[in-house]
Amino acid sequence: MITAQLYRSGARDPEAVDLTRARELVRQDDVFLWLDAVDPTDDDLEQLTAAFGLHPLAIEDVKHGQQRTKVELDHEVAFVVLRPIGLTDDGMVEQELFAFVGRHFLVTLRPSPAFEMNEVVSRWERQPELFGEGGGFAIYVLVDEVVDDYLTAIERFEDRTDELENAVFSEDGAEADQDIQQALFRLKREVVHLRRFAMPVRAALDRLQERPDMATPPLGPYFRDATDHVLRVVDLADNVRDLLTSLLEVRVAQAANRLNDIMKRVTSWGAVILVPTLIAGIYGMNFRQMPELHWALGYPMALLTMVLASGGVWWFFRRKDWL
Repeated sequence: MITAQLYRSGARDPEAVDLTRARELVRQDDVFLWLDAVDPTDDDLEQLTAAFGLHPLAIEDVKHGQQRTKVELDHEVAFVVLRPIGLTDDGMVEQELFAFVGRHFLVTLRPSPAFEMNEVVSRWERQPELFGEGGGFAIYVLVDEVVDDYLTAIERFEDRTDELENAVFSEDGAEADQDIQQALFRLKREVVHLRRFAMPVRAALDRLQERPDMATPPLGPYFRDATDHVLRVVDLADNVRDLLTSLLEVRVAQAANRLNDIMKRVTSWGAVILVPTLIAGIYGMNFRQMPELHWALGYPMALLTMVLASGGVWWFFRRKDWL
């Protein structure tokens, strides 16, 4: 279902919008039309195509979904694909947003889970003086809100990384279970996805600024500010990713050290057991002519030798901190 909201001179107009008259309506200088559809149907897409002459390849992208962030410029309409994110207690929720923007209109198509537009609309209405810039201002706010969500996410990821770093280097970090390692892998995967979504936004903003009817001179500083935010997100994502990579390497090193400790202990106990085994093996040979074989104190002396030799080996490895 398509919902329509009309603005005149930056203020909401309660007038009902007839989609068949939409193209004629948006030719008026003081008019801005916003059309929105959550989980658009084929019928919705056909109506929008008929109203604004949308390119069939763009409509095909909307139907298929899972597109990369991009901007495609047509003669009168810019097709924008964004990858917003949502944050939950369980992690990052990936979303998708398609927009067709012209001089005096914006069409947003939001597959589920749908990107929340309340803050975008609120910002539009808080700056009615910029509505005179039409679709350029509307799409700037939309992109900026998506990028702001990226910043919120990367800041949360930084906090989570600090927590995991403390856990890895804590006194019992070397003995921690696999939960820490799994958390590191999950967080790194989310950071990589976030960077993959954010990186193309800079190119998308550059493409929008190629259109003088979109990036008008009053909007230039706003687009540059959004670009700066994107660069910040990418830099922070790179920093977090590198730190997580280092923490994973530390976890591997800790696992190797634990294995070395175990091997040292096993080897030490093997050496302790080897000495009495050697003595018992020698005196277990069935030769008739052996020293101390008929000596009355031979048996207790053999046991005493085993105990003393084993104790000496144990003391040696204990001193080396292998036991």
